[in-house]
Amino acid sequence: MDYENAAELLKIMGHPTRLRILMHLKNENKCVKNIWESLSLPQANVSQHLILMKNKGILNSERKGSQICYFLNNKSVMNILKYLEGGSDGLNP
Repeated sequence: MDYENAAELLKIMGHPTRLRILMHLKNENKCVKNIWESLSLPQANVSQHLILMKNKGILNSERKGSQICYFLNNKSVMNILKYLEGGSDGLNP
């Protein structure tokens, strides 16, 4: 295990807004507008968090016309989100 990378990943995921965004993206791709409207957060704030997570390899994006849509790109993050929802052997953190 690479403890430095694991700690960095958990640090990024540990921000409440980023965690909300990740949970929102867990099951399907979403465009920026859908994310900030669904979460009732300012667009600029959501965009900042999305860009950070993309730069860290957690998310990837694709352009759909004039919109940018994001999706999870990291299996470790998907497993952590599943665990947080109680999907890992029925355990809750």
